[in-house]
Amino acid sequence: MKQLWQNLKKPIFVLAPMEDVTDTVFRRIVCSCGRPDVLFTEFTSTEGMCSAGYKEVGKRLVFTEDERPLIAQIWGEKPEFFKQATQMLVKMGFDGIDINMGCPEKSVLKKGACSALIKNHKLASEIIKAVQSEAGDLPVSVKTRIGFESIITEEWIGFLLTHDLDALTIHARTVKEMSEVPAHWEEVKKAVEIRDRMDKKTVIIGNGDISSREEALMRVKETGADGVMIGRGIFKDPWIFNPNHHGDHVTFDEKVIKLKEHMKLFENEWGERKSYAILKKFVKCYITGVPHASEVRVKLMETKKYTEAYEVLDSLIST
Repeated sequence: MKQLWQNLKKPIFVLAPMEDVTDTVFRRIVCSCGRPDVLFTEFTSTEGMCSAGYKEVGKRLVFTEDERPLIAQIWGEKPEFFKQATQMLVKMGFDGIDINMGCPEKSVLKKGACSALIKNHKLASEIIKAVQSEAGDLPVSVKTRIGFESIITEEWIGFLLTHDLDALTIHARTVKEMSEVPAHWEEVKKAVEIRDRMDKKTVIIGNGDISSREEALMRVKETGADGVMIGRGIFKDPWIFNPNHHGDHVTFDEKVIKLKEHMKLFENEWGERKSYAILKKFVKCYITGVPHASEVRVKLMETKKYTEAYEVLDSLIST
């Protein structure tokens, strides 16, 4: 298991961890469209895992055997909670553990967590070592950015690589840039060069603005990265990981049927434990490519329960 990342066939395609998106339902849907090589959970708070609120936080860690290999991504600011959380994840049977050092959410930064760690090397190191000390045979990775206010790839990525991580995912923007500028893929190339110069075996995964499988392959070729992680691109094309069946080759009926499948799986998995409204963010993934798509999306956004959505979707399927 420790060699999970190293044993994957390159280039490696990874589904990014996304808040209120990459739960067990969405991961299964993505796999049914085109399976990535590695999947990630939603961001999961180590503090939440180690508190009385675990019942709610635990929804983020539900998975099935069909979703492997699955990496649990955790965040926080206290090494002792990372240790406890890692022990729990090992027992739960995950295939790896990833430390979030890239999320730019302001409320998280105020706590000194996630991308705030770019400015706190001491704490970042303590957290990595805390996870590595309890991970056993599980690979430990980090997802991060190339700097906080300015690009410091050489300094920050070089520092992380001294920890002999199994994998390192690099979102090629600074925290300050959020997602408002094009990703600096030349910095991913620089990170690969740093890794090679340091003679480390850490797998390097590039992340940022990938909107097609073809673009992913191009980025791998030009940077030397071992693979790519795709986040927002999945909203444009749920079939993005499929080498034989891209979204623009999928019929409108197939998209409608897939959305209904997604909704039914969500309803069966979560029932009343998760809000139906969460599903509305996925509508645009599927309802595209026809002249009346915007009108259909409006109808679906106006629905308040599953049965109403199913009626709309059933009316769209050709007979």
